[in-house]
Amino acid sequence: MAYTDEGYVEHDETNAQRGIDLLPLRDREELVYKLLASLPRSQIAQVHRRLATYVQVDILAALPDELALLVLSQLPWQSLLKCALVSRRWRLLANDNSLWHALCDKEGWEWRKPTISRSSNLLFRDAHVYDSDDEGVGEEEEDFGYVTQSPPATGLSLSSSSSSEVVGLPASPRIGQTSSKQTPSVPALRLKLQIPPRRQTLNRHSAPPVLPNAEPSEPDYKLLHQTHRLLQARFRHNAFRFSTLQTRGTPNTHTGIIYCLQLYSYANDGHQVLFTGSKDRTVREWNLRTGVVERVFEGAHSGSILSLCAHGDYLATAGSDLRICIWDLRDNRSAPVRVLTGHSDSVLCVRFDDQRLVSCSKDHTVRICRFPGGIAAALAPSSKTKPLALEVLGSHRAAVNAVALSGNLVISASGDKSLRMWDASTGVQLRSFDAHHQRGIASIDFAYPLVLTGSSDCHLRAYDIEKRRGWCTSDEPPPLKESTSLCEACGGSVGALSPSEGIDGPSRRGSMIPREMMHTNLVRSVALGPHFVASGSYDQSVKIWDKETGALVADLAGKHDARVFSVDIDYSKIVSCGEDQKICIWDVSYGIDTSFVKL
Repeated sequence: MAYTDEGYVEHDETNAQRGIDLLPLRDREELVYKLLASLPRSQIAQVHRRLATYVQVDILAALPDELALLVLSQLPWQSLLKCALVSRRWRLLANDNSLWHALCDKEGWEWRKPTISRSSNLLFRDAHVYDSDDEGVGEEEEDFGYVTQSPPATGLSLSSSSSSEVVGLPASPRIGQTSSKQTPSVPALRLKLQIPPRRQTLNRHSAPPVLPNAEPSEPDYKLLHQTHRLLQARFRHNAFRFSTLQTRGTPNTHTGIIYCLQLYSYANDGHQVLFTGSKDRTVREWNLRTGVVERVFEGAHSGSILSLCAHGDYLATAGSDLRICIWDLRDNRSAPVRVLTGHSDSVLCVRFDDQRLVSCSKDHTVRICRFPGGIAAALAPSSKTKPLALEVLGSHRAAVNAVALSGNLVISASGDKSLRMWDASTGVQLRSFDAHHQRGIASIDFAYPLVLTGSSDCHLRAYDIEKRRGWCTSDEPPPLKESTSLCEACGGSVGALSPSEGIDGPSRRGSMIPREMMHTNLVRSVALGPHFVASGSYDQSVKIWDKETGALVADLAGKHDARVFSVDIDYSKIVSCGEDQKICIWDVSYGIDTSFVKL
């Protein structure tokens, strides 16, 4: 029989733990600290590792997927990329397609299903005409006179590679002219679903997919987002690849000055082409992947084609013959589906959407042609004899050099230095902007609420008509003068609004651009892109500017040999044309699969 030894007591852990638990929290904290302080450093590190599981709690991983994604949806894209590095669970959440879809929607970036580019039937044609006159811009209110002699181009292009001149291109089927001397399409120029040889790649003018998928899976919006960010970075770092579609004298291309161009993507398959209009009275449709002319629109104009606009399934062309021709892009008609007349001098600019067509002229007027029931119904063969609703707007005091259309608003720009904003449905003038530049305004682009203008004062001006502020490349931009009505006798403004203030006061100069980097002659063309704007000038240069700040991003000089007449820009490229009959392309999508990027 065992008896308890009352003279010996073992350590009672239960009582010791109970005693510690009874201590106040602050005393227990102090006790732990003193115990840790008494340990050697190596033991402290070991205790720290053991405590890490108690201190570091992955709250996000503990949440249901729906709540975790809701938390991550509040983060910018840079933070999502960092979250993907934390753990496997975080990577799965941060790469969720719905998060990146929302980010792409916020930027307006759309996914498109890649398609194989079209082939073409081809012909040959000679070319060698050159002309120095610019018919596409009218006179100013005062007789300043434009500088017609351009200085020699100076400086080097900021492109990342040398020019890839495309010569000896086969011609293409013509709209309005038939020929029996057609040859089969050139197999070497067809887009193949493989990596092309290096020499063939140089003949492409919109970078082909590196490894495009014949059967693409569902949209990968993270890939779409990262691709757009890479394209933006290449713009900002001037990582362009330069090439030309044609130069003066190249066979089977334009035979005169190229006055206008536009990048255009077909709605049914996203296939992107370039339309160009020339003094040779033709419009050419270029395949940007192969560099060949796919179609030629001719026979409808008896003068130079000064402006063009492609939208939906239609193409509108305007020229020095006072005519506006509308073509159906879905077929190969030998004539336009509708011809509009009424201007008494050269038609300098034409723009249209589904509801209306707007044009302007050297005759000082703006004309709005409305399409009852939409453009497709108004231009259908059954309605060919029905007159279209037309309104003439005439308040400018000099040639109206350009018009722009955005939603229900029309803005016209004139050699009288002013802008006029009109209601496209009623023809009522809503606002006027007098002395918007120090000299006549030669070009305009408009994507509500931002208006971008170029002038013979050598400067650009961007103006937000909602916030009533913007930027200008001039050291001393004229004060913004808005008004709501006009004097019918003289066309001057009455009922002026309070002077508009720009960002931080009067319209800000674009991030203090050095004077030697600005344009030195008339700014003949401007184009608004998603994040950047482009300008082309009589000084033979093309420049890229930050859309928000007006900072100069790239000075693309040295590629044109004469005045630049037209520019366009999208997510991946800048294109320009001019007096030297060159079509220049600066591309940032080379080496990247952009087949899924909707341009």
